[in-house]
Amino acid sequence: MAKIEPTVASTADASLPTTLTPAPTYGTPYVVGSATPATEAAPVTDPRQLDQLSRIEEKAARIEEKFARYEAVLTRAEASLERSAHKVDAAAGTMDFAAIRGEIAALRDRVDATPRAATLFTTAIVTAVLTVVLTVLVLRFGVPGLMPRLLP
Repeated sequence: MAKIEPTVASTADASLPTTLTPAPTYGTPYVVGSATPATEAAPVTDPRQLDQLSRIEEKAARIEEKFARYEAVLTRAEASLERSAHKVDAAAGTMDFAAIRGEIAALRDRVDATPRAATLFTTAIVTAVLTVVLTVLVLRFGVPGLMPRLLP
């Protein structure tokens, strides 16, 4: 059921007679591909219908304005994204690869300077042997003033 909204304009006086003259026609309209004349739609003369039609047109205009604003926002966002992409591309093209190679070479030198497994195992064995020898010496001779001799 269609909702008919009240009109904004003043209503016509019902006591006065209303005369409607039809628009001039130039021949009978035909539907394309048919030999029968098309039925003519009755012209819209009701002020409420005209008012409702103007409201629909206003709403359509507001929707078009919103669409245009969104389109402008999206266009600006696209332009900003393009500028950012160009900046990133320019930054990637101007990177100092020589400095990066130098830092990688310095890191490789530091890694090469660290002791390897053989050095670590040798250090561990020497430390263990020295610890055992020193412990036996302390137990056999004691520490003067701190600990007496424990082994005969």
